[in-house]
Amino acid sequence: MRSVHSVAVLAPRGAVGFDLAAVCQVFASVRLPDGSVPYEVRVCGDSPVTATAADVPCFELTAAHPLEAALEADTVVVPGVHGHGAEPDRRTVEVLRAAAGRGSRVASICTGAFLLAEAGLLEEAPATTHWRAADRLARAYPGVRVRPSVLFVDNGRVLTSAGVAAGLDLCLHMVSRDHGAAVAARTARMLVVPLRREGGQAQFVSHPAPDAAGGAVRLQETLEWLHGSLHRTLTLSDIARHAGLSVRSLNRHFRAQTGTTPMRWLLWARVERARELLETTDLAVERVAGLCGFGSAVSMRAHFRKRLGTSPAAYREAFRAPLP
Repeated sequence: MRSVHSVAVLAPRGAVGFDLAAVCQVFASVRLPDGSVPYEVRVCGDSPVTATAADVPCFELTAAHPLEAALEADTVVVPGVHGHGAEPDRRTVEVLRAAAGRGSRVASICTGAFLLAEAGLLEEAPATTHWRAADRLARAYPGVRVRPSVLFVDNGRVLTSAGVAAGLDLCLHMVSRDHGAAVAARTARMLVVPLRREGGQAQFVSHPAPDAAGGAVRLQETLEWLHGSLHRTLTLSDIARHAGLSVRSLNRHFRAQTGTTPMRWLLWARVERARELLETTDLAVERVAGLCGFGSAVSMRAHFRKRLGTSPAAYREAFRAPLP
């Protein structure tokens, strides 16, 4: 019988309401192929807590569990906090340090990274936070290797994410790590969000580049076309032609709107599609490679090894759902 994974969502002083609720929503929405619920979610904190939105106090929250109950959880998540430049919530810091010490997976959303850093969990490790707070985090904790351009960082047992919606990216990533891409994809569809957004925070700092006529170039139709064309051999010229742009303009607009290049985005989409097929079908690895545009099983194995640290066969063994 599969054991239920407990997730404790901390409610520290000044917690960002969206971050806290988003973590609860993602993990509570997960269903395995047999319909079972793999996560138990509990909010832990000293009540009442005044939650914020855009640094404005908005409502009071009564946690269902005391803060110390988080020490019994398999995963502990701390949301962003208002006033992260002030004295950190000492009890929350102590709980995070103790939870990590006993082997819990610990994660932060947005400026919750300041609490992980204060607990000593990010020393000499890469981490991220909201791009507006990245410089402040680096100054306050020089031992943290701050990566301001990414959506999240996975260090294994300690994870950090950028601001607000990046918390959804991080939580879905943890679901994917625990139960595979197909379960995470179904959860993302239930939440009406993408499973993963390729690229980083740069796409949100800068504005979409205008086209020659002064309007904004939108690539959504081209992205949808790429998703439906993963089995095809595509070049930059093919993608640019579909978008009605030159290759140079395509690269510029693509990076401005997604934070990455067209070919890197295409490779990510192919790997994600291959993960789903390996989990949900009994197709041979060679057939999956062809359907996802890798050209050969050898090529797909190389990309799996580089991006996921494993082989397609080992991935299927770990995450394949029982077929009806």
